[in-house]
Amino acid sequence: MIRIHFTAADFARVRFAPRPAPLQEMNTAFLKLACGDDPLLFGHWRQRLLRSLPRTTLPLRDLVPAGQAPSFLDVFSDSLTEGLDSVRATRQDLIRSELRRVYEGSGSPPPPWLRDLYRGDSDARSFLRRAQQAAFETALRPVWPLVQDLHRDEFTRHALTAAEHGTATALTRLVGTSRLNGTTWELPAPATRNITLNGRGVLLLPTFHWTGHPLLGDHPDQPVTVTYPAGPGLPLTPTGTTDPTAALSAVLGRTRATILTLLTEPHSTSALARRLGLSNPTASAHTAALRAAGLLTTTRAGRSVLHRRTEVGALLAQRCVIHH
Repeated sequence: MIRIHFTAADFARVRFAPRPAPLQEMNTAFLKLACGDDPLLFGHWRQRLLRSLPRTTLPLRDLVPAGQAPSFLDVFSDSLTEGLDSVRATRQDLIRSELRRVYEGSGSPPPPWLRDLYRGDSDARSFLRRAQQAAFETALRPVWPLVQDLHRDEFTRHALTAAEHGTATALTRLVGTSRLNGTTWELPAPATRNITLNGRGVLLLPTFHWTGHPLLGDHPDQPVTVTYPAGPGLPLTPTGTTDPTAALSAVLGRTRATILTLLTEPHSTSALARRLGLSNPTASAHTAALRAAGLLTTTRAGRSVLHRRTEVGALLAQRCVIHH
């Protein structure tokens, strides 16, 4: 659990990032790429992204030898250029200490370019900048307009909640399983951390790629940044289409996504086949796949069977409708 200890001054210094942060959103996308969870929803997205990444992005993998990234990659500027400039201008003592931290106990030696970065070589800093630029252009640029739209929606939702119910309620509603215990904001996390703000305040930043626990940026003399999962909880599609089945289609395929959205009411196999222009055996094969994934159930009704969405299937479809 994460415990963030507020003073009265800190509650007055809670800010919501007005725009998304390109490099932090990219960091969360790569964190989601590497963690391997949610294979049903994110498996195809991972495969597509891994196939599309150019070789110029490979140095980023060297920076995370054992699942921990150096803190100098955490940049919350809402400008990509300013963010890249900020990483390049990182103090050399911080680069050295963070590289020692992430490679300590990793069991593998750092590659030559990282040894150059450790020594302060300017070409190594340029090498890192090119890798970050290429990674953003490949992974984030196609969906960046959608990220901006989702961020505006989240900003508005938080502002309305804060205006109507106050800062304390607005904080706990950002992360559904968090709570305010006196002046301490408690958030779910796999490890225990205690952070005392002492007047630094908090910057709230939603992310639309990461779906796990909130992530913290805790740098001296700066607000503590809480990057929390928001949005549909699904892989983002470049089109930003308003079709409610589009995000599901990227994960399940269009036919199975359409079946899931049709099942607001129970349907028989033959009824689904008629609606979709499929043969009964083909419709049955699609419902079997959705049933195996835990997204629908099937019960016999006389000579036919009825398919119903499970709670998970309904939640998945509803979230697409809400966010698209």
